[in-house]
Amino acid sequence: MAMIYIKTYGCTLNQSDSQTMEYHLRDRLVSSIDEADIVIFNTCGVKGQTEHKIVKEIAAAIDTKKVIVAGCLPLINEGVLPEGVRAVIGPDQVSRIGEIVDAVEAGTFVRDVELDTATPCIRPQLRHGVSAIIPISLGCMGACSYCATRFARGTLRSFEKEGIVSTIASLLEDGHKEFLLTSQDTGCYGLDLNTTLPELLNSITELEGDFRVRVGMMNPNHAHGMLDDLVEAFDDERIYSFLHLPVQSGSDRVLEAMNRQYTAEVFHNVVDAFRQRFHDLYLATDIIVGFPGETEEDFARSLDLVYRSSPDKVNITRYSSRPGTEAAGMKQFPDRIKKDRSRILSREVHKRSHAINRRYVGTNVRALVVEEGKKGRTVGRLDNYKPVICDGPVGAFVNLTIQDATPTYLIA
Repeated sequence: MAMIYIKTYGCTLNQSDSQTMEYHLRDRLVSSIDEADIVIFNTCGVKGQTEHKIVKEIAAAIDTKKVIVAGCLPLINEGVLPEGVRAVIGPDQVSRIGEIVDAVEAGTFVRDVELDTATPCIRPQLRHGVSAIIPISLGCMGACSYCATRFARGTLRSFEKEGIVSTIASLLEDGHKEFLLTSQDTGCYGLDLNTTLPELLNSITELEGDFRVRVGMMNPNHAHGMLDDLVEAFDDERIYSFLHLPVQSGSDRVLEAMNRQYTAEVFHNVVDAFRQRFHDLYLATDIIVGFPGETEEDFARSLDLVYRSSPDKVNITRYSSRPGTEAAGMKQFPDRIKKDRSRILSREVHKRSHAINRRYVGTNVRALVVEEGKKGRTVGRLDNYKPVICDGPVGAFVNLTIQDATPTYLIA
């Protein structure tokens, strides 16, 4: 029997897909590429830099391993895959990974990247620890001019609310304490099923028990469209006071070119509404620098947005052209300009994030310990999802005093 190693890249949804494949292959898994006969690369195609890294690692494995390429890259840029790959599948084929592996073992080449348009069913996953990834929808309702992920994930397909809630209830009985609701855009959850994200959250918080829920990223336009209900639904101690609201640019002109379907002021309105209710809000956002046509004034508006909104965390991406997207046909910036703007923004974000985290020093907080850390310590999450290095058994709620802070985490 061939032994299998799964290498995962990219988002939480990809991690969930890998956990589904692990479930179906659980008796055949090994912990390193060296031990494996078959290697499954569960890929990401969001950024060109990530694509180059993945392709290089696939090429290095092909000579000695049977390679299966899964995930988003086959639907975004299949042509970059090296010769010698034994199977190419998309995200919607992960539940069939057992039969695909059997075909590869028999010497049959498999290619199946067809998008499934039906309402998805809850997939079994091999979960680890006290945290559980809970996909709530696949695909999105956007048409961003730079994004190729929609080619791989398709249009919005939400999981039935009852199935999500029953899955969480079952996992609670099994001892899980933290649930990571994930999607390309949690804000549009349920719009294809005549329900909404606030309704889902209200159903989850009707469950009994001491647990925590992290709501994954949502686009500002969808958050703004249900703002009052959304803030109200978040107002439960079991929902982390955490908002991941990817703005991408502070310039309305750039946002229009990106086809993001909102303005910078919409982003600020959502942030202000959450901060009025949750004074310890942990705000995360994403910003792309060097988008085609971004002027110095446009970039300055992104800096101004950071100054005004003071996010705890900013995921900064240097724009990279993706095949098949509208933005790929626009005039591109040289890399040096993207790097310069990335350095400037990163420096400001680093400084502000550190200042925000230093305010926690000396305060008494409560955290859920979610995983083992380094040097015998553990990692916890405060009630706003802020990470803290601490001591305590995984799965326990602990009371802590914050002793120190870095730009990215706290230390108790």
